[in-house]
Amino acid sequence: MVQQSPGGTTSGAQGGRNARLGGGAITSLVGVALLIIFMVQNTQPITLHFLLWSFTWPLWLFTLVTALVGAAIWFGLGVLRRHRRREARREARRD
Repeated sequence: MVQQSPGGTTSGAQGGRNARLGGGAITSLVGVALLIIFMVQNTQPITLHFLLWSFTWPLWLFTLVTALVGAAIWFGLGVLRRHRRREARREARRD
């Protein structure tokens, strides 16, 4: 959403002049870049043994799957935390 100031200039995501990345976005981009560098450098196949199964994957694929599972768990825990905090605020308002 673009907001117009009294002087006729625009500000917001499409204004362009004041668009900056936050610390979390920069950290995420650096983390993704490091993950990509690690995956490019580690292409050898590895054998995984899990319970009764054994299979061979390239190390880069295993790294990517592990990162995605970790990100999904991290996101899920954040959603649960926000949900619990929201419920606690609602309960506090009721009392």
